[in-house]
Amino acid sequence: MAGTSSPEAVKKLLENMQGDLRALSLECRKKFPPVKEAAESGIIKVKTIAARNSDVLSALKENSSEVVQPFLMGCGTKEPKITQLCLAAIQRLMSHEVVSEVAAGNVINMLWQLMENSLEELKLLQTVLVLLTTNTVVHDEALSKAIVLCFRLHFTKDNITNNTAAATVRQVVTVVFERVVAEDEHYKDIIEQPIGIQGNSNRRSVSTLKPCAKDAYMLFQDLCQLVNADAPYWLVGMTEMTRTFGLELLESVLNDFPQVFLQHQEFSFLLKERVCPLVIKLFSPNIKFRQGSSTSSSPAPVEKPYFPICMRLLRVVSVLIKQFYSLLVTECEIFLSLLVKFLDADKPQWLRAVAVESIHRLCVQPQLLRSFCQSYDMKQHSTKVFRDIVNALGSFIQSLFLVPNTGNASAATNQTGGSVPGGTASAQTNPGMLGMGGSVTVLPAFEYRGTWIPILSVSTQGSAKATYLEMLDKVEPPTIPEGYAMSVAFHSLLDLVRGITNMIEEELGQVEMESQVTTADTQSSPTQSSDLQDFNSASDQTDKETVSRAVWEEMVNACWCGLLAALSLLLDASTDEAATENILKAELTMAALCGKLGLVTSRDAFITAICKGSLPPHYALTVLNTTTAALSGKSYSIQGQNVQMISPSSESHQQVVAVGQPLALQPQGTVMLTSKNIQCMRTLLSLAHCHGGVLGTSWQLVLATLQHLVWILGLKPGVGGALKPGRAVEGPSTVLTTAVMTDLPVISNILSRLFESSQYLDDVSLHHLINALCSLSLEAMDMAYGNNKEPSLFAVAKLLETGLVNMHRIEILWRPLTGHLLEVCQHPNSRMREWGAEALTSLIKAGLTFNHDPSLSQNQRLQLLLLNPLKELSNINHPDIRLKQLECVLQILQSQGDSLGPGWPLVLGVMGAIRSDQGESLIRTAFQCLQLVVTDFLPTMPCTCLQIVVDVAGSFGLHNQELNISLTSIGLLWNISDYFFQRGEIIEKDLNKEEALLQKQAEEKGIALNRPFHPAPPFDCLWLCLYAKLGELCVDPRPAVRKSAGQTLFSTIGAHGTLLQHSTWHTVIWKVLFHLLDRVRESSTTADKEKIESGGGNILIHHSRDTAEKQWAETWVLTLAGVARIFNTRRYLLQSLGDFSQAWDVLLDHIQSAALSKNNEVSLAALKSFQEILQIVSPVRETEKPDTPPAINMPVPVLIGTVTATGLGRSFMRTDSIGERIGRYNVAEPPVITDEIEDLNLWWAAWNSWFRIGSESTKPPVSCDKMTFIPSQPFLTALIQIFPALYQHIKTGFSMDDLQKLGVILHGAVSVPISSDASPFILPSYTEAVLTSLQEAVLTALDVLQKNTPSERCCHSSTDWNASNAICVGSESMQIMYPAIFDQLLAFVEFSCKPPQYGQLETKHIANAKYNQAEWVALNYVPFAERSLEVVVDLYQKTACHKAVVNERVLQNIIKTLRMPLSLKYACPSESTWKLAVSSLLKVLSIGLPVARQHASSGKFDSMWPELANTFENFLFAKSSPPDNLSIQEFQRNESIDVEVVQLISTEILPYANFIPKEFVGQIMTMLNKGSIHSQSSSFTEAEIDIRMREEFSKMCFETLLQFSFSNKVTTPQEGYISRMALSVLLKRSQDVLYRYIEDERLSGKCPLPRQQVTEIIFVLKAVSTLIDSLKKTQPENVDANTWAQVIALYPTLVECITCSSSEVCSALKEALVPFKDFMHPPASKVQNGES
Repeated sequence: MAGTSSPEAVKKLLENMQGDLRALSLECRKKFPPVKEAAESGIIKVKTIAARNSDVLSALKENSSEVVQPFLMGCGTKEPKITQLCLAAIQRLMSHEVVSEVAAGNVINMLWQLMENSLEELKLLQTVLVLLTTNTVVHDEALSKAIVLCFRLHFTKDNITNNTAAATVRQVVTVVFERVVAEDEHYKDIIEQPIGIQGNSNRRSVSTLKPCAKDAYMLFQDLCQLVNADAPYWLVGMTEMTRTFGLELLESVLNDFPQVFLQHQEFSFLLKERVCPLVIKLFSPNIKFRQGSSTSSSPAPVEKPYFPICMRLLRVVSVLIKQFYSLLVTECEIFLSLLVKFLDADKPQWLRAVAVESIHRLCVQPQLLRSFCQSYDMKQHSTKVFRDIVNALGSFIQSLFLVPNTGNASAATNQTGGSVPGGTASAQTNPGMLGMGGSVTVLPAFEYRGTWIPILSVSTQGSAKATYLEMLDKVEPPTIPEGYAMSVAFHSLLDLVRGITNMIEEELGQVEMESQVTTADTQSSPTQSSDLQDFNSASDQTDKETVSRAVWEEMVNACWCGLLAALSLLLDASTDEAATENILKAELTMAALCGKLGLVTSRDAFITAICKGSLPPHYALTVLNTTTAALSGKSYSIQGQNVQMISPSSESHQQVVAVGQPLALQPQGTVMLTSKNIQCMRTLLSLAHCHGGVLGTSWQLVLATLQHLVWILGLKPGVGGALKPGRAVEGPSTVLTTAVMTDLPVISNILSRLFESSQYLDDVSLHHLINALCSLSLEAMDMAYGNNKEPSLFAVAKLLETGLVNMHRIEILWRPLTGHLLEVCQHPNSRMREWGAEALTSLIKAGLTFNHDPSLSQNQRLQLLLLNPLKELSNINHPDIRLKQLECVLQILQSQGDSLGPGWPLVLGVMGAIRSDQGESLIRTAFQCLQLVVTDFLPTMPCTCLQIVVDVAGSFGLHNQELNISLTSIGLLWNISDYFFQRGEIIEKDLNKEEALLQKQAEEKGIALNRPFHPAPPFDCLWLCLYAKLGELCVDPRPAVRKSAGQTLFSTIGAHGTLLQHSTWHTVIWKVLFHLLDRVRESSTTADKEKIESGGGNILIHHSRDTAEKQWAETWVLTLAGVARIFNTRRYLLQSLGDFSQAWDVLLDHIQSAALSKNNEVSLAALKSFQEILQIVSPVRETEKPDTPPAINMPVPVLIGTVTATGLGRSFMRTDSIGERIGRYNVAEPPVITDEIEDLNLWWAAWNSWFRIGSESTKPPVSCDKMTFIPSQPFLTALIQIFPALYQHIKTGFSMDDLQKLGVILHGAVSVPISSDASPFILPSYTEAVLTSLQEAVLTALDVLQKNTPSERCCHSSTDWNASNAICVGSESMQIMYPAIFDQLLAFVEFSCKPPQYGQLETKHIANAKYNQAEWVALNYVPFAERSLEVVVDLYQKTACHKAVVNERVLQNIIKTLRMPLSLKYACPSESTWKLAVSSLLKVLSIGLPVARQHASSGKFDSMWPELANTFENFLFAKSSPPDNLSIQEFQRNESIDVEVVQLISTEILPYANFIPKEFVGQIMTMLNKGSIHSQSSSFTEAEIDIRMREEFSKMCFETLLQFSFSNKVTTPQEGYISRMALSVLLKRSQDVLYRYIEDERLSGKCPLPRQQVTEIIFVLKAVSTLIDSLKKTQPENVDANTWAQVIALYPTLVECITCSSSEVCSALKEALVPFKDFMHPPASKVQNGES
């Protein structure tokens, strides 16, 4: 109003008014003077008002009747120009609102007159409009008159007027209602008195309404009357009215001013009472009409549906439903049912079209639909309106496909011509293809079983823009283009779905938020229990939610079947990508919504539909078919019509994009995927991706479908489970078009993302997903059984992906996940298995590297959970799986090795679970892991796992696949032991802690602690386990392993044994070492003797190792040596254990059995071990002990030679801690110095063993065949060499008995022959006189016996031995042994002439033996016998005067023994023998004879003399002749030996004749006599010349005879007797020689005699002269007269010799004859006396 009331505006108004009046007066000046006057007075009036009043406008309004009057009069002139001027002026006044009610009434009356006169109709309308819009002064009759005026103008003949009037009517109606709104607004703050509602008796009871409302009421009521063709009450003066216009007006009022009707009961009443019945009445023709039926006989054409009315009715209905649904629940139910009916197939096309449009309008209003659902569907006895609407749309769509299009119900001319594609169609549509320049553009359309329906774009999404409902100008029904109705129905469905889902999801979201707020409150309350008040607040919430949820569920339940049927059909029929996309989106949102609401059946149904769409038609997929079967059983009744679920049509109008194999057991040919299938697949992926949380059990459907699609597309799993396009392995390979090729990476990406998004699912949904994958995988496994076709790996790959992305909560899905994958790993199909293992190992590795919260180191349970499946894999025997498992372990070690902690036992268990039969590569990989562990991770693992490491390393040693691994594993055990040694203290501390814990637990449970080697401390148990493992390896079937293990075992015990507790050694000895020895002994004795041809591959085996037996022999050797070495080096330690003597016995037993084994190598080694344990250092006496290390003051065993004795080259006691180490054993018990007695017992046990070995091994065999085992020389040598060391310890108790035992062994040993192939090594050549080492040993043994002193004395070094005559100072018992020693030695001496026999064994002479045959060669015993002889002499020289030696007639035995070689002389096997025998005899006699003389009286030597005489006899006059090739020099040397013997007789025997038996002396004399005569025969033959005469010998004999012929010192008759005897022998001998000489001289003539004979005669001649000389010197009484007679009797013979030719003889003769002068006395009495 400000615009019109400002002073300028007022001023302008006044000017304009005056101007208008002036103009009027001018116009009327001539024709209408009254008007002119009125105009002029009006000017004055205006001026007056303006002058008088300050508020000009209100003054004007008061006087408006007068002011307006001139203009009204002007209009009355009916003059067009004047009328226009007046109307304009009136309008100006109106617009300034200066017209009062009365004036307005006058104006309206004036306008009515003009109308009746049909003047200025447009201006009239304009004026009315201005009048009604600018102010509210027009009421009641005036208003109704004005409205009627407009209506009347609407029905004029003029088109423009008509239209303007229609517009004005519309505007006026609007103005009337706007006034009501303004009025209500004005009064809204004033509280009205409640008015008793009157009954409905008076239709026009409007007294309660305010003025504007009353007008509106009257107007609306009359509009209803008019439409119903009744007379109006208020609009008096109406002449005609059209129903269409009335309906439009009603619609606009209802649409624009719903609040008026809702706020005022009167208006609501009108709606119910007037509008609804009217609508229903008007609808009746449409309801009754059936297309094609003959029209009824009723005359009125109304009966046929009339498009304009019908269409307007539908619009009104739409508004009623939209705006007043709450008021008109029942009425709406009827309207909606009608709407649904209008869709029937027998209704005209246009009717169906507008009905669909109307329904579309409803479908975009989800809240309205919700109300329907609540008001009808959820009430018990009500029509299910909402369901019917949806089902009607569905059946409508179906009917369009099934029924041919019969066009409109109007004139036949308007009918479309046939609806078959390609047929002649109306001008509006051209179905099918539009050919354009050869290229074909495809129209978007639906096509189903030959029916082709184009898709038109009818409205934008979410708005129902109707086409036919807006055709208000059309009277005839329009032609509906083909596909229009389908398109609208299609969009209705889509909008319906979109609306419902958005609405419900929004509300759901709010509810969830609220509930979260409440739960948050509840949780934050201090008490954890839900308190009562919380419960109440929550329960209100829940009630509200329950109500809402019931509505949502009902809505979904009501609509889903119809929707699904329709959408499935459309999906099947759709040929347009966009349409397909929309349909799929609708199905997807519905599925998601059902999922959210937990409506499983409907959710699964929608998902199934999408799944089916993804797969080729009729694809056999059980999961889907069962779901569909359940659905297709239901048919939905829509008002008696059955809507069947239509099965998809088989013919496809889609572009085929892929051809592939179906995933089936027996794939029949190929299947084709169309682009629509791919589109569906993408929808399915999107569904799973975005709504995975609500899929629940439908995961099964989704994943099964995806699996089949992936298979058909040929996607194969790659790293981490992502699927990548790969080639199909079997069958016709997958054919993919380029279109799909570009899609594949995207699809594979989405697939991966789908499973990645599983990390956002809640736990329950995740479990659903996992379960679905597992059951899919089980199916795939079933299919892959029994054939080696490529299996479907989809499920496994996706399980892996899901696991990997859900690492943060892996615990909740780990068990089902890994449990299933473990089953997959056991599958017979290799690809399947391989992927199972790949997935499992990847998950484990990922799980371990994942940054968990809390970390794995804090959460050990989780770590064990993660590692457990790795262990479970060990139960599977497929090597490929185990390889994966081990590779996984290797990677875990490389990445996580430091942090495995409690997982170590599992990891180690995996390595240890590999068995020998599982192939080389497996073992190799497992071993790599182990090596890594041992080299890098021992320090990081818990000490309790070290034992497992030992076990595992040991088990690798036992694997027989790969020798190198076994050997390396033994190396690892050594490294492990080194590690134990270096970290001993730390490990020990940890283990003790652990032990205490375990002990406590065991006590609590009341059970004993079960641990191997239990009573030992845990650290020692660890060592014992290590030793036990090595022990097992020592009896491995492979020699190399045994050897290596043996060396390692003994090295570790040697090097690290110091760490063990004292008591643990007991276990080491009995459980480890002796146990091992037993097993080795058993294996060795039962080993196979078959020859092994080669050592595998091309390795040649040395002959010394070519049978299992020989290979075991080596092991036996090693083991025995090792044990012996430990006994040696650890003696002090072991001796303080209680049962050392038993251990000693067992060890000796082992040595004995090894020594007696029929294997040279073993037996020899056994002896070496024997030697080793006998060199044990005796514990040192207190008094002699060295300084102890300063650290501890206690006796310390001295380590004499330990290091060298072990032969390891390693010191066993580390210098830095020797004191501390020894201290460890001895803190509790200082080293026990074992007493002599115990020590002696040990040595005697050793002696007994030695004796048993010796007697067994040297016992000659009973039978002799090729196989006879004969001990080797080195063995025997070693055996004998042991004795001296042993003897040192037992000499105090060594008895005669023992000596005899020894003798038997020595004798036996020496008698053993050598095999011919060994002889070259033992006997360099036959001619060299050497002792074999065995023989030397035997002699040494005897030597030790005689040289040793009783043990009370300290030992003498060898230099002293000879000095102290051992047995002289020895005890009695020792001395008794001498004769036995002599016997033994003498027995050996006999070997020189009579080699010993070894049983019945035939031996050959070495010269005849062939090297390559198994023959036995007798040794050359000569050097040995001779050496023995030397010993005898040497010994005798020392012991001749010993009582025992005298008593036991040792001398006689010596002589008796020597007699054999002496009598053989040249016949001896070796020349040196008899020479040595002679010299020995001489030495012995030189000592023995004085002793014999000394003891002459005792008779102990009586038997010796004849023996001695025979010996001399046999030697000096031997039967054997010297060999032919003997040189003169040799002969002379030999002769000089004979001479020595005679010398001995002359010096040692004959001078003591009085102590010597006579017979003996006689024998000696005879012998000398025999020797002094050169030749017994006097015949001179050729042969005689050859015999070399022993001149010197004879001469010596003669001299001796001579020497004893006269003795001036005769003291006893005995001596005299010797002299006489000697003289007579001598003289007789001289006589013989001379005779023979003369004889020979005579016979020889001129020939000179042999030189010897000449020498002899010279000698005799000299002897004679000497004899006579001697006789002269002798006292006469000593010389027998007989003797003199014999001397003189020689003379004649001498004289006869004078004739000899030799000058030498002559000179000698001269000397001999000269003494005879003394006999030439004159015969005197003296002589006579002498003769008498």
